[in-house]
Amino acid sequence: MAQTKAIKTALISVFHKDGLDELLAKLHAEGVKFLSTGGTQKFIESLGYPCQKVEDVTTYPSILGGRVKTLHPKIFGGILGRRELDSDQEEMKKYDIAPIDLVIVDLYPFEDTVKSNASEAEIIEKIDIGGISLIRAAAKNFKDVVIIPSKNEYKPLLDLLCKKGANTDIEDRRHFAERAFATSSHYDTAIHTYFAE
Repeated sequence: MAQTKAIKTALISVFHKDGLDELLAKLHAEGVKFLSTGGTQKFIESLGYPCQKVEDVTTYPSILGGRVKTLHPKIFGGILGRRELDSDQEEMKKYDIAPIDLVIVDLYPFEDTVKSNASEAEIIEKIDIGGISLIRAAAKNFKDVVIIPSKNEYKPLLDLLCKKGANTDIEDRRHFAERAFATSSHYDTAIHTYFAE
């Protein structure tokens, strides 16, 4: 069935690593390739799994103190490229953009930082840009991509993998997209509340 999609490559960029190890073990056992940045990439490799650096895909290092890591056409093209659209597939081939089938994100803890009486500068740095963009891109392209928008969804994905292997159907992907937009909506509301006050 065309609406069943196999997960072959996962982009993982998370703040909270707790609970991720079990999920990584299952994805690795299913033959899923990992792509990641910074601390998450080091965490994945510390568990003994190979992990491609995002910088090796984009040919750019993490810049501006880590503010820009994943924001690049080779990453977002891999997420947003429509698999059934010949023109998208031709462009992906032309620009050497590999598809990304699963995106796992856990955003910077903005609300916790606000509650900790941190300085305004520290709070501003906890406004996640790349992570929220990855969530929105993957959720928009739920027809092809699975989005895990927070650590709260690690377990539901693990349960799904245990049941179906590294395959998802359209209902699974739509469900995670709904969770993704709920996550981004809550996050933006928290930021708005901080600025409004």
